[in-house]
Amino acid sequence: MNDTQSSATFPTSQEWTDDALLTEVERRSGVAVGTCFQCHKCSSGCPIGPDMDLLSSQIMRLIQLGAKDEILESEAIWACASCEACTARCPMGLDIAAVMDTLRMMAVERKISSRDRRGRSFNKAFLTSVRWHGRVYELGMMALYKLASRDLFADMDKAPKMLAKHKLNFLPHRSPSVKAVRRAFKRAQEEEKKR
Repeated sequence: MNDTQSSATFPTSQEWTDDALLTEVERRSGVAVGTCFQCHKCSSGCPIGPDMDLLSSQIMRLIQLGAKDEILESEAIWACASCEACTARCPMGLDIAAVMDTLRMMAVERKISSRDRRGRSFNKAFLTSVRWHGRVYELGMMALYKLASRDLFADMDKAPKMLAKHKLNFLPHRSPSVKAVRRAFKRAQEEEKKR
């Protein structure tokens, strides 16, 4: 890593502002973010880390520093795959994946979304699939995503392998609680209209 990359990747001039962000994230996530001592185990085990603009350990530190705008406008909170590798590696037992979920919710509430068009297309296809079936129907979701992103042929070589291993179903399996899921989506839409 050269000097240019390291100064762009690791913020060095961040100063503590106040603890309002830390208090809000801790309350909403139930995670004691203030106890993170920056061992960086979460970041070193993150499979998405090399593609993120901020590492999970940097996000934890920026929360402690109160850097709300920098965090909520980052692509890192949207790139997080919620795989919980960070949570499993944390020696303090902090649920870092829950913190990332909380940050995404805060960004949505403030109407901040990913600048990545493909990411927005994927999220919309995923949520549409869940709304229709009560759970994700992978083949249908990927068809919606491919059409919306106009990226029709990337990864097509993986489909036959997934079908052969029964990882993709031709027909959706509807959740028995599909009505409850649809009610949750309706409540969320009503809450959105109130804002």
